[in-house]
Amino acid sequence: MKAFSYERARTPAEAAAAVARQPEARFIAGGTNLLDLMKLQIEAPTHLVDVNPLGMDRIEATRDGGLRIGALVRNSDLAADAAVKRDYPVLSRALLAGASGQLRNRATTAGNLLQRTRCPYFYDTAQPCNKRQPGSGCSAQGGIARSLAVIGASPACIATHPSDMAVAMRVLDADVETVTPDGATRRIPIADFHKLPGNTPHVEHALQHGELITAVLLPKPVEGVHVYRKVRDRASYAFALVSVAAIVQRDGSGRVAFGGVAPKPWRVEKAEPALRDGAPRFMAQAFAGARPAEDNAFKLTLAERTLAGILQSARSAA
Repeated sequence: MKAFSYERARTPAEAAAAVARQPEARFIAGGTNLLDLMKLQIEAPTHLVDVNPLGMDRIEATRDGGLRIGALVRNSDLAADAAVKRDYPVLSRALLAGASGQLRNRATTAGNLLQRTRCPYFYDTAQPCNKRQPGSGCSAQGGIARSLAVIGASPACIATHPSDMAVAMRVLDADVETVTPDGATRRIPIADFHKLPGNTPHVEHALQHGELITAVLLPKPVEGVHVYRKVRDRASYAFALVSVAAIVQRDGSGRVAFGGVAPKPWRVEKAEPALRDGAPRFMAQAFAGARPAEDNAFKLTLAERTLAGILQSARSAA
């Protein structure tokens, strides 16, 4: 790990300004992803701004009947919150499917959204990677792609986003609340927050340098059967090959978002009316344009079968 300087911010605006002043500065909260990347020298910040003292660790009801989840709310606390379990069970289930209990006790809401890919070529500093070094190439192209993207990727990058929580946030239509380095605030729809790679895979989200996530906002609860199902190589402490977050109504309509298949949580709203016609019809629309590699084409079948099982069980429960 390379040497760095450190400071504690007193306000969100002060933290944002402190990071914005230095191109290689980063925020640190739980550190469950950043510290690993620093040890591997994939990330080498020259300055860390600790946001833990800022008090952004509360879950509060909003005037419109939703929830405001502070950026520093730990994953374990969010999953166990009574209002989340009652009104947004898809989110609670997604959180409990991620990582381990020890990591969930440290990982934060904002950090979960911002965690970087677990592509093995990204973590292997001996291999070219456009996310680590723009323009160096993508070693995953023509490599082992079993765990990587089948849709939304580009010739520059076929990595997937690893977050379970983000998939549930996407199906719930969350907004990300931030403070910018000049002290202004803004709200970013979760649909626009994560970026597809295109020709700039190192640009992973919509935040400017120094912009700090302060909260995630959930709209009022959506009725229906909430399901999060994660298919992985082992029962715990593993990232998804395919995950599905769904809210299904009695008539078979609903919302669906996928994890493990794309560089961002994958939801295609215009395909959702086809849910009433079953998983195959929906998949044909939601995954139109999919370009799997030879060793991960199974993900399309796996996603369809996982969704079919969810639809069947959800309709029975409804």
